Amino acid sequence: MKLIAIGAFALATLTAGAAAAQTPAQTPAPLTHGPAITGVCIYSPQALLQNSTAGQSLAAGLQRLGEEVRGELAPYGASLESEATALQQGGQAADPDGSRARAWQTRLQEAQQLEQTRANELRYTERLQTQTIVSAARPVVAALYQERGCSLLLDGSSILAGNPAMDITPAAIQRLNQALPALPTFQRSAVPAELQQ
Repeated sequence: MKLIAIGAFALATLTAGAAAAQTPAQTPAPLTHGPAITGVCIYSPQALLQNSTAGQSLAAGLQRLGEEVRGELAPYGASLESEATALQQGGQAADPDGSRARAWQTRLQEAQQLEQTRANELRYTERLQTQTIVSAARPVVAALYQERGCSLLLDGSSILAGNPAMDITPAAIQRLNQALPALPTFQRSAVPAELQQ
């Protein structure tokens, strides 16, 4: 019996998206950029989430919650594995009427359901906390858009290369770090019934 590991999925999701945003395009020799295009700005939400102190506190909090969930689920896995081994080694004599095997199967289903519930809670918690950061970043990005006289704001994750003078992401990270230095300590959030599958 092998329970699916869920503790690190949220952190992996967070860092994979941000790593993709940070991975530079494979280029020959150093790039030289043309002039900055007036009115065109670049912003990368993933880079902001990865590099801001609030985003880093989100990653740390999700890792902490993942470890708590793994700790909660570990005894179920150990108990189920132990019982499965006992049933296999004992053969027919250990469970003549099949009641132990049925009880084991019921416990396995309960453990899998609990694991799925915890995974859903972690995903929902990540979504809520990410929304807190996005909400705090929105006015920061809007202010930078106005200050820099942007007419067009491009998503930095879809741009292979661009003049760094057009990128407002570093300034947004700096201002977000001042406005929201870290998320308050958060706990796993139960998924509302209307959002459960």
